[in-house]
Amino acid sequence: MNTDNRKGIRLMVLSMACFISNDTLVKFVSQSLPSGTIILVRGLIASALVLLALRVTGTPVPVRQLFSRSVLTRAAIDGLATFAYLLSLFQLPLANATAINMATPLVITLLAVLWLRETVMPRQWVAIAAGFVGVLLVIQPRAEGFNAFAWLCLLGTVLHALRDLLTRRIASEVPSLVITLATAVVVTAMAGLLCLYQGWQTPNASQGAMLTAAAVFLAGGYHFIIRSTRLGDLSVVAPFRYSGLLMAVALGWAVWGDVPNGPAIAGIVLVVASGLVLLRWQRLRVAAAASAQS
Repeated sequence: MNTDNRKGIRLMVLSMACFISNDTLVKFVSQSLPSGTIILVRGLIASALVLLALRVTGTPVPVRQLFSRSVLTRAAIDGLATFAYLLSLFQLPLANATAINMATPLVITLLAVLWLRETVMPRQWVAIAAGFVGVLLVIQPRAEGFNAFAWLCLLGTVLHALRDLLTRRIASEVPSLVITLATAVVVTAMAGLLCLYQGWQTPNASQGAMLTAAAVFLAGGYHFIIRSTRLGDLSVVAPFRYSGLLMAVALGWAVWGDVPNGPAIAGIVLVVASGLVLLRWQRLRVAAAASAQS
């Protein structure tokens, strides 16, 4: 394995550690603060961090790009996905919410077939079906009760997948930081509207410190995952995103004493296995396309 791939793997694992740390902190604070306040405070801090990054890097922010239809549409979808995921995370065990969110590659593949008319072979359909069976094992729908927050988390996963597909349609000359800024601003604005409904509760020093740390972890997660995918081969580094599941299980047990039951563990295994199969298929398809062009 070459040096770039080794660095890419380390960066991918580090990015997952940042994302799970962010999730843990906001979930912990949700025990004492309303969701609107949490998302608004974190959004303001994240927006400030992005603006600082733009200034430090000297990246221009053309108004035409910031308010283009493609950027704003992506930001709106990302904002809805963020709310769906966070509102469900506040009510679900950390490992369960993370496992459902890790099904994003399965949804991307399915949307690529339905929307972009990409061709999928029978064994890939089997992997997709197995992955969604895994999601259902994590959600564990019951006849006597409707687990609304688990389904809300799945909706967030679908929206995240749609966001990723929309990202590909944004012109390459639009800087990543500009896209990130648009998303941060939209999420913050949505949180402000939610605060009008829920009411505002001023965070104390401890809550403010945790939300600040969460925003820093979130920014770090995005930074490290971008570096990882640009430095290493995607087919090599992408499977290590599932390291986040192990971290989520460990932190969920350490902080809340949550341990996934048997069906949930089986579901997590199915989600990871099917995701790895699809990643391998993507790697083989890219290699075949490169070979055909040479």
